[in-house]
Amino acid sequence: MRTTEAVATMSPTAIDLFCGAGGLSAGLEMAGFKVLAGNDIFAAAGETFARTHPDAKFIPGPIEALTVEDLMKQTGLRRGELTVLAGGPPCQAYSVYNHQRGMHDARATLFKEYLRIVDGLRPEWIVMENVTGIYSIGGGEAVRAIKAELGALGYAVEEQVLRSEDYGVPQERRRVVFIGNRLGVPISHPLPTHGPDRAEPFTTIKDAIGDLPPLENGEDKGRVRYRDVAPSHFQQLMRGDQTVVDGHAAPTLGKVNMQRLPYIPPGGSWRDIPHDLLPEGMKRAKRSDHTKRYGRMTWDGLSCTVLTKCDIHWGAYIHPEQDRAITVREAARLQAFPDWFEFAGSRTEQYVQVGNAVPPLLGKAIGDHLIRLIKAMDRAAA
Repeated sequence: MRTTEAVATMSPTAIDLFCGAGGLSAGLEMAGFKVLAGNDIFAAAGETFARTHPDAKFIPGPIEALTVEDLMKQTGLRRGELTVLAGGPPCQAYSVYNHQRGMHDARATLFKEYLRIVDGLRPEWIVMENVTGIYSIGGGEAVRAIKAELGALGYAVEEQVLRSEDYGVPQERRRVVFIGNRLGVPISHPLPTHGPDRAEPFTTIKDAIGDLPPLENGEDKGRVRYRDVAPSHFQQLMRGDQTVVDGHAAPTLGKVNMQRLPYIPPGGSWRDIPHDLLPEGMKRAKRSDHTKRYGRMTWDGLSCTVLTKCDIHWGAYIHPEQDRAITVREAARLQAFPDWFEFAGSRTEQYVQVGNAVPPLLGKAIGDHLIRLIKAMDRAAA
């Protein structure tokens, strides 16, 4: 477990709904927020959140069972005192609300529950995250509905697609981030910090995982020491003061997959596999299809989006030079989770927690930007 520094009593506060393992919470903490509580229905993620956010209260169970009164009791907050209510409620089905469809969908209900908590707590700011596909639903109806519902509660809201790689995350990951407030403060989103012609270059896969020791297919050495290489700035940030790391165990690939991997060069994919070794369903595929399947990473590139299942059949999750799939720890590094994050549950549950998370460095960029907006508001009011 990491050590935590004392947080000033005037630190801005946050509660994280649909918190998962706590990636967004970790980023907000890096920015100086005091995370008071998190809520999620996923038990293994809740165990991870509890052990990695010892100063926060994890409240397990469905959001439908979460009352505003209980939240205030467990955090010591009064209505209107919370700085930021964060979370990523599924919003896809909510887009059809005005047509009296979709409200029977559990995902729409979850967003209504999120609105209930907003209305009850009256936070100064809200932060919501969702997949970019939300724009394509009903020609943008979902986004308009979300902003209208929050507007009815007195919150001005703006959304923008943020690219995780622009904030130091070694991964191509696009997410829609909604930021809003009830204070009348102009809303903006964090400016990119990494990439060509910016202050810092993109964080490459080698920057991210090059210090983790080699493994054979299916090998599990338990806690391992880092490789004896000069760590990159990103690796130093991920390591902290640790000398060993957990979660670096290779999944076991079957015999036929192990026959396929040697044919795939860095940057290659299923197209490099001999036709007779391809899965039956892919033997009929067009060469333009399934571009990421059986993909091997390149040291100098970015990872594809880390999903809840780093299955080589579905994405570029083959190690750049070792014939194996990436480990939970490598997936976590590609999501910018510090190494003190130890994920609870089965290995399958750990991959799910990593893939579902907001990358902590993206969360930090959002948190840093909110701090700037809050300080600017305070200066204007002085």
